[in-house]
Amino acid sequence: MTRHGGWGSFLTGVFLGAVVLWSFATSDMDLSRLLSAGPRIVEFVGRMIPPDPTVMAEIVDGTAETLRIAILGTVGAVILSVPLGFAASETMAPPAIHYSVRTLLALIRAIPLLLVAMLMVGAVGLGPMPGIIAVAFHATGMLGKFYAEAIDGVARAPVEALSSAGAGPLVRLRHAIWPQMAPVVARDTIFRFELNLRESLILGVVGAGGLGFYIQIYVRSFQYDKAASVTITVILLVIAIEVLNVALRRRFS
Repeated sequence: MTRHGGWGSFLTGVFLGAVVLWSFATSDMDLSRLLSAGPRIVEFVGRMIPPDPTVMAEIVDGTAETLRIAILGTVGAVILSVPLGFAASETMAPPAIHYSVRTLLALIRAIPLLLVAMLMVGAVGLGPMPGIIAVAFHATGMLGKFYAEAIDGVARAPVEALSSAGAGPLVRLRHAIWPQMAPVVARDTIFRFELNLRESLILGVVGAGGLGFYIQIYVRSFQYDKAASVTITVILLVIAIEVLNVALRRRFS
């Protein structure tokens, strides 16, 4: 390690330490408040026990709506990400285009999902539609980047061999590019679907449908036993998502 490199690492560490200390010093981190909140937490949990099973119909509807938001949002993101991925690829688009599209995808990723959902709720009203639009929009920023990287990561020898034989772009895509990138695209799409499903669970907090919508209603109306039933469903659904994700990753790895 060079002398300048050592000083650089030291100053970076000092800066990060100062940022952490500043965060603690300027935040209202009073541990006594947390310790004194113990009885209230116990009381709150006590109101949730036992969970109310009479909300099963709402749970079924909310679960179905959450799945619809995640599935349709992922489909919309894939449809948008395919052309954007090609446009953002260094090997498929000229520099002026792929730099512009990559910048656009970065801007999309920078916008928080809940902010997009709130804007869509204000624009189209309550229900699953704003959730679907928000998920599709937000996921496009990630999938477009992943698809572009998958295209750029293919081996060039098969592509160049077909080019030298006079093959056109579609033939090169079908026989040289797609077979190499298909497993990567499948893996990344499955990963994003898992994220979309997890995010769909909380979109209801802002009125975008799904199980989160029922949790918000029950908590605001102090029906904690019903909120507990929906929360348990969310936990079980997340576990099921993880199991499915592991199985699909093994299938496409």
